[in-house]
Amino acid sequence: MILITGATGRTGSQAAKLLAQKGEKVRALVRDPAKAAALQAAGVEIAVGDAGDAASVRAALRGVDRIAIILPNGEKQLEYEKQLASLAAESGVKHILKVSSMESHAGAPNPTHAAHWDSEQHIKSLGVPWTMVRPSFFMQNFLANAGTIKAEGKFYYPFGENGGAVMMDARDVGYFIAHVFTTPGHDDKSYDITSGDRLTMREAAEVISRALGRKVEYVPQDPAEFRAHLARFIKSPWHLDAVCDIFREIANGYMTHTTTTFEDVTGRKPVSLEGFIRDHAAAFRA
Repeated sequence: MILITGATGRTGSQAAKLLAQKGEKVRALVRDPAKAAALQAAGVEIAVGDAGDAASVRAALRGVDRIAIILPNGEKQLEYEKQLASLAAESGVKHILKVSSMESHAGAPNPTHAAHWDSEQHIKSLGVPWTMVRPSFFMQNFLANAGTIKAEGKFYYPFGENGGAVMMDARDVGYFIAHVFTTPGHDDKSYDITSGDRLTMREAAEVISRALGRKVEYVPQDPAEFRAHLARFIKSPWHLDAVCDIFREIANGYMTHTTTTFEDVTGRKPVSLEGFIRDHAAAFRA
């Protein structure tokens, strides 16, 4: 039995459904069962609980031999991930997989990246075989720009003139997780996975334009204005500061590197940004 946390999210849901399709017994730890209807329909068992509630985690771990720890970034993320991993180890799981970040490293200045790194180190200390899956900037982020792309042919980020990112489709992260759990040779390995797209936002706009068959423009936004916009959705000051700090790093020129790891490990090419936009074209067209 595989337990997946964050299974109603874009990565966890894909992993859970693919694993169920492969005939694996999958259990999803969810806070709101109403959001898990699609998982149930796919054959995933539902355990209602919260990553921060030890009792519900222990209950969800019964009969589990593998766990995928997939939690959204936030102030409590490190605390919850350490508790999940520790309880999993105590329950006798044989494999702990964590979705982390390529930007995570010792001494990372951003609190989100530092939390991922500290969580990785805690998991490695437990004496249980582990796998770290470390993706980059999710292409799904562009879905948040669908409204302005439809209405104005523009999207806005505070990344300055030359800021950009290495892109990754969250669906491919789910595919990679399912591959790790259903093939041998992944114990104690850390995988940095990306697509082949390392793009500035202006270059991304060109790709989006090509995929949609119409002009789409990237517009650099004032960081203070973008922060005010984000504050409507991100209520935690800690999380808001962390996200804005990441955006500031991007605007200052930080961009990680592409890897061939996804194809090397799975034997399948990752989705490109153009392919992602084509797959979701209806979301971007009026």
